Amino acid sequence: MLLRFCFGLLVSLFSLHLAAQPLFDSHLHYSAEDAQHFTPQAILDLLDKNSIPYAAVTGTPSEHVSKLYQLAPKRVVPLLSAYRHHADKATWTKDKTLIPYLEKELKRGYWRGIGELHIFAHNRHSKVFHQVIALASKWQLPLLLHCDPAVIDTLYEIAPELQVIWAHAGTYPYPDLLSNYLHRYPNLLIDVSMRDERIAPGRMINDIWYELFVTYPNRFMIGVDTYSTARWHRFNSAVVATRNWLAQLPKEISRQIAFVNAAELYKKPPITEH
Repeated sequence: MLLRFCFGLLVSLFSLHLAAQPLFDSHLHYSAEDAQHFTPQAILDLLDKNSIPYAAVTGTPSEHVSKLYQLAPKRVVPLLSAYRHHADKATWTKDKTLIPYLEKELKRGYWRGIGELHIFAHNRHSKVFHQVIALASKWQLPLLLHCDPAVIDTLYEIAPELQVIWAHAGTYPYPDLLSNYLHRYPNLLIDVSMRDERIAPGRMINDIWYELFVTYPNRFMIGVDTYSTARWHRFNSAVVATRNWLAQLPKEISRQIAFVNAAELYKKPPITEH
């Protein structure tokens, strides 16, 4: 018990030390309901409070992300959602109007990725999904996918050069499976949003996850995933949970996962730490 207490205290001290370490949040949502409670400036204030100089943001509908981006174009990375209404989450793979909509939006020139797209194994051969893959390849934009492993396999059969961000470490977030997929697909990146308790149960990083991060330090990104307005209200504590396990990694690997990988993906300049 004493050893565990001392370890917890040490982790807390490391977390305080790393509190100023800049984070690049690679998975945020800013949707219509969120905009009723948080103005774009309030969102930026939350990012400032938590030392998050850059954030990749999607939302339903996309107009709210556009407003956030217009307020802070140098720090907000806007991701184009395929969902114009929340119901689209379940039906987009059959929506014939989606591709014309995405094409029109992409011509605006400021979108830096497409997603988050929820798609599971039984829909992986959807014509609309394949058209989205083609569109992302044409515009050279990464796809943020909430999906099964079979979807990743199908996508890379079609577009092996496409950069894909596998949201939440996949629907089956098992380190052995993730290691296998990272080895297979060199253009696959993983965001570990909403996986803090799995990575660090009891606030101590799991040995298998530790080894995975150390083996593939340039393939992971972090994110809070504000999938609901309630999550925005808990934003500060969610960031603390992520910083906790980051603090238990070697310093350079922690920095890589916390900031560098996303900054390189989205071509953002480094931030000087104070």
